Amino acid sequence: MIKNAVSSLMVRLLHLPRAPAPTYRPFLLPLPRPPRLRVAASATSHLAAMSTAAQQAVADQKRAVRSEVRRALKALSPDQRASEDLAIQSNIMNSSWFKASKRLCAYISCAQLREVDTTKILAEVLSPNSEHDGQAKDIYVPRVEDKNRNMRMFKITTMDDLIKNSMNILEPSPLDASGNAREEVLSASSPVDLLLLPGQAFDRTGRRLGRGGGYYDTFLMRYQELAKEKGWSQPLLVALSYSVQILEEGIIPVNSTDVPIDALVTSSGIIPISPAALERAQRS
Repeated sequence: MIKNAVSSLMVRLLHLPRAPAPTYRPFLLPLPRPPRLRVAASATSHLAAMSTAAQQAVADQKRAVRSEVRRALKALSPDQRASEDLAIQSNIMNSSWFKASKRLCAYISCAQLREVDTTKILAEVLSPNSEHDGQAKDIYVPRVEDKNRNMRMFKITTMDDLIKNSMNILEPSPLDASGNAREEVLSASSPVDLLLLPGQAFDRTGRRLGRGGGYYDTFLMRYQELAKEKGWSQPLLVALSYSVQILEEGIIPVNSTDVPIDALVTSSGIIPISPAALERAQRS
């Protein structure tokens, strides 16, 4: 009888409704800012300081190299300079890539800056009867616009298109004798094949050290980007160099904004550097 009563009670207990499980809402304390963020910020600041220091070191090295090369150029005798000027220009004008070019950019040499002379090259291209292997040429020359690395290349047809700037350096006027705007190479409908470049120092791996203004490197990057957008072949970048301007590999410091050259022209001959220059040298 007791057993039956217990069994009946157990059955009733099993069928009673179950109370819902309690819901716990944990109390969350605000978390402090992780210290690693402060470490990351400190690391970023340290890296920036290192980057600035590295850039300054490169700039200091460039100044030192320029100073040494200037002394070497100053020590060149007038006869040696004239001899190298003549040989360098002859090497250029006799090259197959110069003869085959249709449009080129070239600098106007300045004796005060002790740049390799380009007067014979310009005279050859601008001559009324000038045709190289049946190929007439258009030529664009530089004009510095301001102190913010802005330089433009304008087409000229005669040396009379040049005027002296405030530093007594010949440059093209933006307007021709009729008052019309000259054609600028960055706005031209056709690409240039060749750029003849000045510089302060060079090496046989393609490093070029300018005078520190950044005008040519800025212009070259702009033109290379334009050629890429247009689907044009990149022009051959050729530097003209006296013998004392060619340094051993590793001496010239560079950074990300320094554009390498494809070839060097010296009084002794042409030094092809890039694959494009080597390919053209093999074809000649």
